Amino acid sequence: MKRWFIFALVLAYGTGLAQSQPKWSGKFEQLDQLLPTPNSYRSSSGAPGPSYWQQQADYDISVTLNDETQTITGSETITYHNQAPEPLHYLWLQLDQNIEAKGNMTQATKPTTLRDSIPAKYLASALGETGYKGGYQIHSVKDVQGKALPTLINYTMMRIDLPRPLNTGEKFTFSIDWSYNILDRMVGGNNDRGGMEYFPADKNYIYTIAQWFPRMCVFDDYEGWQNKQFLDDGEFTLTFGNYKVRITVPSDHIVGATGWLQNPDQVLTKEQIERFKLAQQTFDKQVWIVTAAEALKKEKERSAKTSTWIFHADNVRDFAFASSRKFIWDAQAVKIGNRTVLAQSLYSKEAAPLWPKESTKAVKNALEVYSQRTIEYPYPTAWSVNWVGGGMEYPMISFNGRRPKPDGTYDQRTLERMVAVIIHEVGHNFFPMIINSDERQSAWMDEGLNSFMETETIKERYPGFDVTANTPKGVTGFMKGDKSIRRPIMASADNQGDDYGNNGYDKPAAALSLLRETVMGPELFDKAFKEYSQRWAFKHPKAADFFRTMEDASAVDLDWFWRGWFFGTDHVDVTVEEVKWYKVKGTTVDPEKKSVKVTQGDLSVSAGQQATATDFSKGPTEITVLNTPETAYRDFRARVDDNAIRTQLEGKHLYEVTLRNTGGLVTPVILEWTFKDGTKEIEKLPAEIWRMDELMVKKVFLKNKEVVNLVIDPKEETGDVNTRDNVFPKRATESKFDRIRKGNN
Repeated sequence: MKRWFIFALVLAYGTGLAQSQPKWSGKFEQLDQLLPTPNSYRSSSGAPGPSYWQQQADYDISVTLNDETQTITGSETITYHNQAPEPLHYLWLQLDQNIEAKGNMTQATKPTTLRDSIPAKYLASALGETGYKGGYQIHSVKDVQGKALPTLINYTMMRIDLPRPLNTGEKFTFSIDWSYNILDRMVGGNNDRGGMEYFPADKNYIYTIAQWFPRMCVFDDYEGWQNKQFLDDGEFTLTFGNYKVRITVPSDHIVGATGWLQNPDQVLTKEQIERFKLAQQTFDKQVWIVTAAEALKKEKERSAKTSTWIFHADNVRDFAFASSRKFIWDAQAVKIGNRTVLAQSLYSKEAAPLWPKESTKAVKNALEVYSQRTIEYPYPTAWSVNWVGGGMEYPMISFNGRRPKPDGTYDQRTLERMVAVIIHEVGHNFFPMIINSDERQSAWMDEGLNSFMETETIKERYPGFDVTANTPKGVTGFMKGDKSIRRPIMASADNQGDDYGNNGYDKPAAALSLLRETVMGPELFDKAFKEYSQRWAFKHPKAADFFRTMEDASAVDLDWFWRGWFFGTDHVDVTVEEVKWYKVKGTTVDPEKKSVKVTQGDLSVSAGQQATATDFSKGPTEITVLNTPETAYRDFRARVDDNAIRTQLEGKHLYEVTLRNTGGLVTPVILEWTFKDGTKEIEKLPAEIWRMDELMVKKVFLKNKEVVNLVIDPKEETGDVNTRDNVFPKRATESKFDRIRKGNN
């Protein structure tokens, strides 16, 4: 009925309900031309295709950590399985430690500046003059017969020429002997994701060892060898495989690592073994395997002996470990589906009392929530290891920052950041350690998706914590920044410049939050997100696979969303340009004209002009509702009841709202109506409201009650960067606007 009324208005008088000439720049155009063509490896639905394949690399490693010289010495045997439908004539390996070698590409290409004063540490780091001699010493590369293989090192990449082509279905086994000096993370370097921390008070170290062995590059259907140089921001693209690792350290060290400990009886005391077994059966609290008192005692004693810890890990893409005599060790069992997973934490006395209270609990919370929303965690354990700084992730183990003050006190921000870091890094087990995206090219596919899930976990398990950072509201400052220097999310990690943190983490997380809460709704989003996770677990997804799966599993056309949020740099800014108020005053019909009077408020706020009225104080003014003209019926024989329509409209209020897309990014529109009796109503318009005109839309709303206030995006859910122009009546003063916003929130 309402549609006929609107049609009559447009037909008879052209009152402005009809859209202006469409202004279209392709924001709703499909993404087909920007995405790779589907094929038998990757389907049009976003799922792995029937011919999907991927490589495998298995590792057998022996490594010694020298606590006196702070060096790593290792020997590894790699068995590389070629599943590609083509022969390989050479292999590429990553030599990540070479990012610290003299003359490295990162140092050579990193912009630096000087000023008249600068702290010595920062100057030394900028000049690469820290005194640290980094980079691998490659001692040998041999085949199984012990014959040297031809190699060529290109910065952080090493090519190995094969004695004959490696055909489909074949495997090749070779060995590498190598060593390097461990980086002091306090001094810093280009790649301080792994290294050591020195404690002068007790003259001990905590070692967090990562990117420590030559690792196979990925060879896939998408681009062949992913041998893009490691420049720091672009993290790691790695191949799944099985690991057997023997780690030799001083006998008084405790080691945490990727995989499951194979020989606890050889490296733990009888009491520690009993506690370790108890922890695996204790679901309601932590069990301390190494107590604070035991760790403090070991700090003061140095064993002259060494022990070898043996870990096995199946179907992982990497391996990392931590080692120190300072470690306190606690653990707790977690039920995931029908399996038991052990959540474990390692930390020194400097992290107490915060870490004993919160670390293992955060690991447990992350495992449970992520398992519900993606896939069930498949590995036997997950470690959280304390270090200085932010966080870094590896399969089954993560290194996480934040400590209390020296006196043991800490504030709420320290607590929240510590919990967030642990959840984030443990969450990386899912993205990208299992759902194995290419971090070097698409940082957002691991950092962004994981930041979104981090926030979802905190919202569910830590009510009261601040979760603004990864929401649309949290990215408005970044979104409205200088577009001449902005890069889109889709830019590769090393080409993000100053946008890396926002485009890798915050903006994609905010986009997914908007997608779940406003665009798709939680039920549809959760099903599609879980479908993506299950499709690509233990595989190598690309951006197109994510985009296509989210649409395929939800029946929601999201091309406009990916185009705007991921491929563009526009921001959300919707302006309430104009509001007109109409009201039917009665239904007395002229027998001849059969019309009724309706009133319209003089509330026009034209672009670039001073409004004649900024509120509803003048009341409505008059228009006429006509009978439906015969020409509207075409060849239909039936007729609508015009008088019935008039009767239906009696006493109702109609509001014609004009919205302007000031920011350029098309967006859903959330309207909050406040009525004269004090009640409120939320109304949501899909982003497709802009599909006919991407700059301005007009829409009429029928209300049973008189409206006194209209607010767009009242809870700041869409990322609107300027909420001051989202209110009608127009604000008279800033304080009045602030009161309105406060009342809505």
